[in-house]
Amino acid sequence: MPSSSRLLSRRHALRLAAWGAAAVTAPWARASNPPANTTDTAAIWRALSRLGYGPTPALIAQVQQAGGAQAWALAAIDAAFAASQAPIQLGGLPGDFDAPLPEIFERTAAERKARREQREAKGNAVAGPTAPPPAMTAPASAAPPAPSALRVTEPLRYIAAVARQSAAWKLLAASRPDLEHPLLARMSEFWFNHLNVSIDKGTVRPFAGHYQAQAIRGHALGRFEHLLLASARHPAMLYYLDQVQSVAEGTLQGPQRRGLNENYARELMELHTLGVNGGYSQSDVRELARVLTGWTVGPRQPDGFRFAPRGHDTGVKTVLGQRFGGNPDPRTGEAEGVAAIRMLAAHPATARRIALRLAQWFVADAPPPALVGELASSFQSSGGDTRALLRTLVGSSAFWDPAHNLFKTPYDYASSALAATGGPQDEREINQTLGLLQNAGRACCAGPRPTATRPTAPPGWRPRR
Repeated sequence: MPSSSRLLSRRHALRLAAWGAAAVTAPWARASNPPANTTDTAAIWRALSRLGYGPTPALIAQVQQAGGAQAWALAAIDAAFAASQAPIQLGGLPGDFDAPLPEIFERTAAERKARREQREAKGNAVAGPTAPPPAMTAPASAAPPAPSALRVTEPLRYIAAVARQSAAWKLLAASRPDLEHPLLARMSEFWFNHLNVSIDKGTVRPFAGHYQAQAIRGHALGRFEHLLLASARHPAMLYYLDQVQSVAEGTLQGPQRRGLNENYARELMELHTLGVNGGYSQSDVRELARVLTGWTVGPRQPDGFRFAPRGHDTGVKTVLGQRFGGNPDPRTGEAEGVAAIRMLAAHPATARRIALRLAQWFVADAPPPALVGELASSFQSSGGDTRALLRTLVGSSAFWDPAHNLFKTPYDYASSALAATGGPQDEREINQTLGLLQNAGRACCAGPRPTATRPTAPPGWRPRR
Protein backbone atom coordinates (compact mmCIF):
# COMPACT_ATOMS: atom_id res chain seq x y z
CA MET A 1 0.00 0.00 0.00
CA PRO A 2 1.46 3.46 -0.91
CA SER A 3 2.33 5.49 2.15
CA SER A 4 0.07 8.43 1.27
CA SER A 5 -3.04 6.32 0.71
CA ARG A 6 -2.24 4.31 3.79
CA LEU A 7 -2.05 7.46 5.92
CA LEU A 8 -5.28 8.77 4.45
CA SER A 9 -7.12 5.54 5.08
CA ARG A 10 -5.84 5.39 8.63
CA ARG A 11 -6.81 8.99 9.30
CA HIS A 12 -10.27 8.25 7.95
CA ALA A 13 -10.58 5.21 10.21
CA LEU A 14 -9.46 7.16 13.24
CA ARG A 15 -11.95 9.93 12.45
CA LEU A 16 -14.63 7.26 12.20
CA ALA A 17 -13.66 5.87 15.60
CA ALA A 18 -13.66 9.34 17.16
CA TRP A 19 -17.03 10.15 15.59
CA GLY A 20 -18.49 6.92 16.91
CA ALA A 21 -17.19 7.52 20.42
CA ALA A 22 -18.47 11.07 20.49
CA ALA A 23 -21.83 10.14 19.03
CA VAL A 24 -22.35 7.31 21.46
CA THR A 25 -21.35 9.07 24.67
CA ALA A 26 -24.38 11.29 24.89
CA PRO A 27 -27.05 8.62 24.37
CA TRP A 28 -25.34 6.33 26.89
CA ALA A 29 -25.16 9.11 29.43
CA ARG A 30 -28.79 10.09 28.95
CA ALA A 31 -30.47 6.69 28.68
CA SER A 32 -31.91 5.04 31.76
CA ASN A 33 -33.59 2.22 29.78
CA PRO A 34 -32.53 0.16 26.76
CA PRO A 35 -33.05 1.96 23.44
CA ALA A 36 -36.55 1.67 22.03
CA ASN A 37 -35.06 0.36 18.79
CA THR A 38 -31.69 -0.89 17.69
CA THR A 39 -31.30 1.38 14.67
CA ASP A 40 -29.74 4.31 16.50
CA THR A 41 -26.05 5.09 16.59
CA ALA A 42 -25.48 3.80 20.13
CA ALA A 43 -26.99 0.41 19.33
CA ILE A 44 -24.96 0.08 16.12
CA TRP A 45 -21.78 0.95 17.98
CA ARG A 46 -22.64 -1.49 20.76
CA ALA A 47 -23.36 -4.38 18.39
CA LEU A 48 -20.19 -3.92 16.35
CA SER A 49 -18.00 -3.40 19.41
CA ARG A 50 -19.36 -6.30 21.48
CA LEU A 51 -19.99 -8.84 18.74
CA GLY A 52 -16.73 -7.89 17.07
CA TYR A 53 -13.81 -5.56 17.65
CA GLY A 54 -15.35 -2.30 16.49
CA PRO A 55 -16.99 -0.55 13.56
CA THR A 56 -15.63 -0.10 10.07
CA PRO A 57 -17.38 1.69 7.19
CA ALA A 58 -18.23 -1.67 5.59
CA LEU A 59 -19.69 -3.08 8.81
CA ILE A 60 -21.76 0.04 9.48
CA ALA A 61 -23.17 -0.28 5.97
CA GLN A 62 -24.03 -3.93 6.66
CA VAL A 63 -25.93 -2.99 9.83
CA GLN A 64 -27.88 -0.28 8.05
CA GLN A 65 -28.68 -2.61 5.16
CA ALA A 66 -29.87 -5.30 7.62
CA GLY A 67 -32.38 -2.86 9.11
CA GLY A 68 -30.71 -2.23 12.45
CA ALA A 69 -28.25 -3.55 14.98
CA GLN A 70 -30.38 -6.37 16.36
CA ALA A 71 -31.33 -7.65 12.91
CA TRP A 72 -27.66 -7.57 11.92
CA ALA A 73 -26.66 -9.36 15.13
CA LEU A 74 -29.16 -12.18 14.59
CA ALA A 75 -28.04 -12.63 10.99
CA ALA A 76 -24.40 -12.50 12.09
CA ILE A 77 -24.86 -15.63 14.21
CA ASP A 78 -25.61 -17.81 11.20
CA ALA A 79 -23.05 -16.01 9.04
CA ALA A 80 -20.34 -16.61 11.64
CA PHE A 81 -21.26 -20.29 11.89
CA ALA A 82 -21.01 -20.66 8.10
CA ALA A 83 -17.60 -18.95 8.19
CA SER A 84 -16.42 -21.33 10.91
CA GLN A 85 -16.98 -24.27 8.57
CA ALA A 86 -14.74 -22.78 5.87
CA PRO A 87 -10.91 -22.86 5.90
CA ILE A 88 -9.15 -19.96 7.57
CA GLN A 89 -7.95 -17.06 5.44
CA LEU A 90 -4.31 -16.24 6.04
CA GLY A 91 -4.13 -12.73 4.57
CA GLY A 92 -0.61 -13.33 3.26
CA LEU A 93 0.73 -15.01 6.41
CA PRO A 94 2.59 -18.31 6.13
CA GLY A 95 0.30 -21.19 7.06
CA ASP A 96 2.69 -23.70 8.63
CA PHE A 97 0.76 -23.49 11.93
CA ASP A 98 -2.38 -24.86 10.24
CA ALA A 99 -0.69 -27.70 8.37
CA PRO A 100 -1.95 -31.28 8.85
CA LEU A 101 -1.06 -32.54 12.33
CA PRO A 102 1.20 -35.39 11.13
CA GLU A 103 3.32 -32.78 9.33
CA ILE A 104 3.51 -30.62 12.47
CA PHE A 105 4.60 -33.65 14.52
CA GLU A 106 7.22 -34.59 11.92
CA ARG A 107 8.73 -31.13 11.58
CA THR A 108 8.72 -30.63 15.36
CA ALA A 109 10.58 -33.92 15.83
CA ALA A 110 13.07 -32.90 13.10
CA GLU A 111 13.86 -29.62 14.87
CA ARG A 112 14.32 -31.31 18.22
CA LYS A 113 16.60 -33.91 16.67
CA ALA A 114 18.63 -31.18 14.96
CA ARG A 115 18.98 -29.32 18.25
CA ARG A 116 20.18 -32.46 20.04
CA GLU A 117 22.76 -33.03 17.33
CA GLN A 118 23.85 -29.40 17.55
CA ARG A 119 24.34 -29.66 21.32
CA GLU A 120 26.31 -32.88 20.92
CA ALA A 121 28.50 -31.31 18.24
CA LYS A 122 29.24 -28.33 20.49
CA GLY A 123 30.11 -30.68 23.35
CA ASN A 124 32.53 -32.60 21.14
CA ALA A 125 34.09 -29.35 19.95
CA VAL A 126 34.75 -28.24 23.54
CA ALA A 127 36.34 -31.57 24.38
CA GLY A 128 38.52 -31.58 21.23
CA PRO A 129 41.56 -29.50 20.18
CA THR A 130 41.29 -25.74 20.34
CA ALA A 131 40.18 -24.26 17.04
CA PRO A 132 42.35 -21.55 15.43
CA PRO A 133 41.12 -17.97 15.80
CA PRO A 134 38.91 -16.77 12.97
CA ALA A 135 40.57 -14.86 10.14
CA MET A 136 40.16 -11.09 10.03
CA THR A 137 37.66 -9.89 7.46
CA ALA A 138 36.71 -6.47 6.19
CA PRO A 139 33.53 -5.05 7.73
CA ALA A 140 30.43 -5.45 5.66
CA SER A 141 29.15 -2.32 3.94
CA ALA A 142 25.64 -2.85 5.29
CA ALA A 143 24.02 -5.24 7.74
CA PRO A 144 21.81 -7.86 6.08
CA PRO A 145 18.07 -7.48 6.71
CA ALA A 146 16.77 -9.25 9.79
CA PRO A 147 15.08 -12.55 8.89
CA SER A 148 11.32 -12.72 9.22
CA ALA A 149 10.18 -14.25 12.51
CA LEU A 150 7.09 -15.54 10.71
CA ARG A 151 8.82 -17.72 8.14
CA VAL A 152 10.54 -21.07 8.58
CA THR A 153 13.94 -20.18 7.16
CA GLU A 154 15.75 -23.21 8.64
CA PRO A 155 14.80 -26.38 10.54
CA LEU A 156 15.98 -24.93 13.86
CA ARG A 157 13.49 -22.05 13.50
CA TYR A 158 10.36 -24.12 12.83
CA ILE A 159 8.74 -24.16 16.31
CA ALA A 160 9.42 -20.46 16.99
CA ALA A 161 8.11 -19.44 13.56
CA VAL A 162 4.93 -21.52 13.92
CA ALA A 163 4.21 -20.01 17.35
CA ARG A 164 4.72 -16.51 15.92
CA GLN A 165 2.43 -17.28 12.99
CA SER A 166 -0.27 -18.40 15.41
CA ALA A 167 -0.18 -15.12 17.31
CA ALA A 168 -0.05 -13.04 14.13
CA TRP A 169 -3.04 -14.87 12.67
CA LYS A 170 -5.08 -14.16 15.83
CA LEU A 171 -4.40 -10.45 15.40
CA LEU A 172 -5.37 -10.52 11.72
CA ALA A 173 -8.55 -12.49 12.45
CA ALA A 174 -9.62 -9.97 15.09
CA SER A 175 -8.82 -6.83 13.10
CA ARG A 176 -9.64 -7.73 9.49
CA PRO A 177 -13.39 -8.29 8.93
CA ASP A 178 -12.58 -9.02 5.29
CA LEU A 179 -10.63 -12.10 6.44
CA GLU A 180 -12.66 -13.32 9.42
CA HIS A 181 -16.24 -12.67 10.47
CA PRO A 182 -16.09 -10.41 13.55
CA LEU A 183 -18.44 -12.57 15.63
CA LEU A 184 -16.46 -15.70 14.76
CA ALA A 185 -13.27 -13.95 15.91
CA ARG A 186 -14.97 -12.94 19.19
CA MET A 187 -16.37 -16.41 19.86
CA SER A 188 -13.06 -18.06 18.98
CA GLU A 189 -11.36 -15.87 21.57
CA PHE A 190 -14.10 -16.59 24.11
CA TRP A 191 -13.69 -20.35 23.77
CA PHE A 192 -9.89 -20.19 23.57
CA ASN A 193 -10.00 -18.31 26.87
CA HIS A 194 -12.33 -20.94 28.32
CA LEU A 195 -10.42 -24.00 27.03
CA ASN A 196 -7.02 -22.41 27.29
CA VAL A 197 -3.59 -23.76 26.38
CA SER A 198 -0.34 -21.79 26.48
CA ILE A 199 2.74 -21.68 24.26
CA ASP A 200 4.76 -21.09 27.43
CA LYS A 201 4.85 -24.88 27.64
CA GLY A 202 7.35 -26.12 25.09
CA THR A 203 5.46 -29.22 24.00
CA VAL A 204 2.39 -27.07 23.24
CA ARG A 205 4.10 -24.41 21.11
CA PRO A 206 3.97 -26.13 17.71
CA PHE A 207 0.31 -27.12 18.16
CA ALA A 208 -1.34 -24.00 19.67
CA GLY A 209 -2.12 -22.40 16.31
CA HIS A 210 -3.70 -25.54 14.89
CA TYR A 211 -5.70 -25.88 18.12
CA GLN A 212 -7.08 -22.36 17.69
CA ALA A 213 -7.80 -22.72 13.99
CA GLN A 214 -9.34 -26.20 14.03
CA ALA A 215 -10.45 -27.37 17.49
CA ILE A 216 -11.67 -23.93 18.68
CA ARG A 217 -12.63 -21.92 15.60
CA GLY A 218 -14.18 -24.87 13.82
CA HIS A 219 -16.58 -25.48 16.73
CA ALA A 220 -16.96 -21.93 18.07
CA LEU A 221 -20.63 -21.65 17.10
CA GLY A 222 -21.60 -25.29 17.31
CA ARG A 223 -22.58 -27.61 20.15
CA PHE A 224 -20.52 -27.37 23.31
CA GLU A 225 -19.99 -31.12 23.64
CA HIS A 226 -18.43 -31.23 20.16
CA LEU A 227 -16.11 -28.36 21.07
CA LEU A 228 -15.19 -30.00 24.37
CA LEU A 229 -14.37 -33.32 22.70
CA ALA A 230 -12.31 -31.60 19.98
CA SER A 231 -10.35 -29.80 22.69
CA ALA A 232 -9.88 -32.95 24.80
CA ARG A 233 -8.48 -34.95 21.87
CA HIS A 234 -6.19 -32.27 20.44
CA PRO A 235 -2.41 -32.62 20.99
CA ALA A 236 -2.20 -29.08 22.38
CA MET A 237 -4.54 -29.93 25.27
CA LEU A 238 -3.22 -33.45 25.72
CA TYR A 239 0.27 -31.99 26.20
CA TYR A 240 -0.76 -28.86 28.12
CA LEU A 241 -2.51 -30.66 30.98
CA ASP A 242 -0.28 -33.75 30.89
CA GLN A 243 -2.97 -36.18 29.79
CA VAL A 244 -0.31 -37.92 27.67
CA GLN A 245 1.29 -39.05 30.95
CA SER A 246 -1.84 -40.49 32.55
CA VAL A 247 -2.10 -44.28 32.55
CA ALA A 248 -3.55 -46.93 34.84
CA GLU A 249 -1.65 -47.26 38.10
CA GLY A 250 1.28 -49.63 37.77
CA THR A 251 1.46 -49.52 33.94
CA LEU A 252 4.93 -50.54 32.81
CA GLN A 253 6.45 -48.02 30.38
CA GLY A 254 10.01 -48.96 29.57
CA PRO A 255 11.87 -49.75 32.78
CA GLN A 256 9.46 -47.73 34.95
CA ARG A 257 5.96 -48.17 36.27
CA ARG A 258 3.69 -45.17 35.74
CA GLY A 259 0.30 -44.07 37.04
CA LEU A 260 -2.42 -41.45 37.01
CA ASN A 261 -1.99 -37.78 36.25
CA GLU A 262 -5.09 -35.88 37.42
CA ASN A 263 -4.33 -32.49 35.84
CA TYR A 264 -6.69 -32.71 32.87
CA ALA A 265 -9.49 -34.41 34.80
CA ARG A 266 -9.38 -31.66 37.43
CA GLU A 267 -9.34 -28.80 34.94
CA LEU A 268 -12.05 -30.46 32.88
CA MET A 269 -14.36 -30.31 35.89
CA GLU A 270 -13.19 -27.12 37.58
CA LEU A 271 -12.69 -24.83 34.57
CA HIS A 272 -14.08 -26.39 31.40
CA THR A 273 -17.46 -27.66 32.66
CA LEU A 274 -18.94 -27.74 36.19
CA GLY A 275 -16.99 -24.94 37.86
CA VAL A 276 -15.29 -24.92 41.24
CA ASN A 277 -18.65 -25.03 43.04
CA GLY A 278 -20.19 -27.51 40.65
CA GLY A 279 -20.78 -30.28 43.17
CA TYR A 280 -17.88 -32.63 42.45
CA SER A 281 -15.32 -34.04 44.89
CA GLN A 282 -11.67 -35.04 44.80
CA SER A 283 -12.87 -38.62 44.47
CA ASP A 284 -14.74 -37.62 41.28
CA VAL A 285 -11.56 -36.05 39.91
CA ARG A 286 -9.56 -39.21 40.51
CA GLU A 287 -12.27 -41.45 39.07
CA LEU A 288 -12.51 -39.25 35.97
CA ALA A 289 -8.74 -39.44 35.57
CA ARG A 290 -9.07 -43.25 35.62
CA VAL A 291 -11.81 -43.05 32.96
CA LEU A 292 -9.52 -41.03 30.69
CA THR A 293 -6.43 -43.23 31.00
CA GLY A 294 -5.06 -44.23 27.62
CA TRP A 295 -5.95 -40.93 25.91
CA THR A 296 -2.72 -39.74 24.31
CA VAL A 297 -1.26 -38.20 21.15
CA GLY A 298 -1.13 -39.98 17.80
CA PRO A 299 1.62 -38.39 15.66
CA ARG A 300 0.56 -40.31 12.55
CA GLN A 301 -3.18 -39.80 12.98
CA PRO A 302 -4.98 -37.04 11.05
CA ASP A 303 -6.54 -35.69 14.28
CA GLY A 304 -3.37 -36.16 16.35
CA PHE A 305 -5.18 -38.42 18.84
CA ARG A 306 -4.60 -42.05 19.82
CA PHE A 307 -6.21 -44.29 22.39
CA ALA A 308 -3.65 -46.66 23.92
CA PRO A 309 -5.59 -49.66 25.35
CA ARG A 310 -2.62 -51.00 27.32
CA GLY A 311 -2.56 -47.81 29.41
CA HIS A 312 -6.28 -47.86 30.22
CA ASP A 313 -7.71 -48.68 33.64
CA THR A 314 -10.37 -51.34 32.98
CA GLY A 315 -11.83 -51.28 36.50
CA VAL A 316 -15.19 -49.87 37.56
CA LYS A 317 -15.24 -46.09 38.16
CA THR A 318 -17.95 -43.81 39.50
CA VAL A 319 -18.07 -40.15 38.45
CA LEU A 320 -20.83 -37.94 39.88
CA GLY A 321 -22.76 -41.07 40.77
CA GLN A 322 -22.58 -42.54 37.26
CA ARG A 323 -20.79 -45.81 36.65
CA PHE A 324 -18.16 -46.24 33.93
CA GLY A 325 -15.98 -49.17 32.90
CA GLY A 326 -15.83 -52.68 34.22
CA ASN A 327 -15.35 -54.23 30.77
CA PRO A 328 -12.21 -56.38 30.79
CA ASP A 329 -11.56 -55.46 27.14
CA PRO A 330 -9.44 -52.26 27.33
CA ARG A 331 -10.39 -51.35 23.75
CA THR A 332 -13.73 -50.11 25.05
CA GLY A 333 -11.97 -47.49 27.17
CA GLU A 334 -12.06 -44.69 24.63
CA ALA A 335 -15.86 -44.80 24.59
CA GLU A 336 -15.84 -44.42 28.40
CA GLY A 337 -13.99 -41.14 28.09
CA VAL A 338 -16.30 -39.84 25.38
CA ALA A 339 -19.37 -40.72 27.49
CA ALA A 340 -17.92 -39.01 30.58
CA ILE A 341 -17.12 -35.83 28.66
CA ARG A 342 -20.60 -35.76 27.16
CA MET A 343 -22.10 -36.21 30.62
CA LEU A 344 -20.12 -33.24 31.93
CA ALA A 345 -21.01 -31.11 28.89
CA ALA A 346 -24.74 -31.67 29.49
CA HIS A 347 -24.67 -31.15 33.27
CA PRO A 348 -26.86 -28.34 34.70
CA ALA A 349 -23.83 -26.89 36.51
CA THR A 350 -22.05 -26.63 33.18
CA ALA A 351 -25.04 -24.82 31.68
CA ARG A 352 -24.95 -22.27 34.52
CA ARG A 353 -21.19 -21.80 34.24
CA ILE A 354 -21.20 -21.27 30.48
CA ALA A 355 -24.21 -18.95 30.77
CA LEU A 356 -22.47 -16.81 33.39
CA ARG A 357 -19.22 -16.59 31.46
CA LEU A 358 -21.00 -15.71 28.21
CA ALA A 359 -22.99 -12.96 29.96
CA GLN A 360 -19.81 -11.61 31.55
CA TRP A 361 -18.04 -11.67 28.17
CA PHE A 362 -20.76 -9.81 26.27
CA VAL A 363 -22.88 -7.87 28.79
CA ALA A 364 -21.34 -6.93 32.16
CA ASP A 365 -18.94 -8.10 34.85
CA ALA A 366 -21.97 -8.67 37.11
CA PRO A 367 -24.71 -9.56 34.60
CA PRO A 368 -28.38 -9.65 35.58
CA PRO A 369 -29.22 -13.02 37.20
CA ALA A 370 -32.35 -13.23 35.04
CA LEU A 371 -30.21 -13.12 31.89
CA VAL A 372 -27.88 -15.82 33.22
CA GLY A 373 -30.90 -17.97 33.98
CA GLU A 374 -32.30 -17.48 30.47
CA LEU A 375 -28.97 -18.41 28.92
CA ALA A 376 -28.65 -21.52 31.12
CA SER A 377 -32.15 -22.61 30.10
CA SER A 378 -31.28 -22.04 26.46
CA PHE A 379 -28.11 -24.11 26.87
CA GLN A 380 -30.02 -27.05 28.30
CA SER A 381 -33.01 -26.92 25.96
CA SER A 382 -30.79 -26.67 22.87
CA GLY A 383 -28.28 -29.32 23.91
CA GLY A 384 -25.52 -26.76 24.35
CA ASP A 385 -25.97 -25.07 20.95
CA THR A 386 -23.89 -21.89 21.01
CA ARG A 387 -26.02 -20.28 18.30
CA ALA A 388 -29.13 -20.72 20.45
CA LEU A 389 -27.37 -19.04 23.38
CA LEU A 390 -26.30 -16.13 21.20
CA ARG A 391 -29.84 -15.67 19.88
CA THR A 392 -31.08 -15.55 23.46
CA LEU A 393 -28.33 -13.07 24.30
CA VAL A 394 -28.94 -10.56 21.50
CA GLY A 395 -32.69 -10.97 21.90
CA SER A 396 -32.51 -9.80 25.53
CA SER A 397 -32.93 -6.21 26.67
CA ALA A 398 -29.91 -6.67 28.97
CA PHE A 399 -27.52 -6.95 26.02
CA TRP A 400 -28.64 -3.55 24.68
CA ASP A 401 -28.96 -1.81 28.04
CA PRO A 402 -26.41 1.06 28.08
CA ALA A 403 -26.10 0.74 31.86
CA HIS A 404 -24.12 -2.47 31.36
CA ASN A 405 -20.49 -1.56 30.82
CA LEU A 406 -17.39 -3.65 30.23
CA PHE A 407 -13.65 -3.03 30.49
CA LYS A 408 -11.32 -3.82 27.61
CA THR A 409 -8.64 -6.45 28.12
CA PRO A 410 -5.23 -5.66 26.57
CA TYR A 411 -6.03 -8.07 23.72
CA ASP A 412 -9.42 -6.39 23.10
CA TYR A 413 -7.80 -2.97 23.20
CA ALA A 414 -5.06 -3.92 20.74
CA SER A 415 -7.47 -5.67 18.40
CA SER A 416 -9.87 -2.71 18.43
CA ALA A 417 -7.06 -0.28 17.68
CA LEU A 418 -5.91 -2.43 14.78
CA ALA A 419 -9.45 -2.83 13.47
CA ALA A 420 -9.95 0.96 13.55
CA THR A 421 -6.89 1.42 11.35
CA GLY A 422 -7.45 -1.39 8.85
CA GLY A 423 -5.47 -4.13 10.60
CA PRO A 424 -1.68 -4.54 10.75
CA GLN A 425 -0.08 -3.47 7.50
CA ASP A 426 3.19 -5.37 7.79
CA GLU A 427 5.25 -7.59 10.06
CA ARG A 428 6.64 -4.58 11.94
CA GLU A 429 3.15 -3.61 13.11
CA ILE A 430 2.41 -7.20 14.07
CA ASN A 431 5.58 -7.27 16.15
CA GLN A 432 4.72 -3.94 17.81
CA THR A 433 1.30 -5.22 18.81
CA LEU A 434 2.63 -8.52 20.11
CA GLY A 435 5.21 -6.55 22.09
CA LEU A 436 2.48 -4.38 23.60
CA LEU A 437 0.59 -7.46 24.75
CA GLN A 438 3.79 -9.01 26.12
CA ASN A 439 4.50 -5.86 28.14
CA ALA A 440 0.91 -5.81 29.40
CA GLY A 441 1.39 -9.31 30.82
CA ARG A 442 -1.07 -10.83 28.32
CA ALA A 443 1.16 -12.26 25.63
CA CYS A 444 -0.82 -13.67 22.72
CA CYS A 445 -1.43 -17.45 23.03
CA ALA A 446 0.55 -17.54 26.28
CA GLY A 447 -0.19 -17.79 29.99
CA PRO A 448 -0.78 -17.38 32.78
CA ARG A 449 -4.35 -16.86 31.67
CA PRO A 450 -6.75 -17.74 34.49
CA THR A 451 -9.89 -19.14 32.90
CA ALA A 452 -12.07 -18.45 35.92
CA THR A 453 -11.40 -14.69 36.06
CA ARG A 454 -11.33 -11.67 33.79
CA PRO A 455 -10.34 -8.04 34.38
CA THR A 456 -13.12 -5.84 35.70
CA ALA A 457 -13.57 -2.12 35.21
CA PRO A 458 -12.09 0.10 37.93
CA PRO A 459 -14.55 2.68 39.34
CA GLY A 460 -14.90 5.68 37.06
CA TRP A 461 -13.37 4.08 33.96
CA ARG A 462 -15.07 4.31 30.60
CA PRO A 463 -16.84 1.20 29.28
CA ARG A 464 -14.80 -0.96 26.96
CA ARG A 465 -17.53 -1.41 24.34
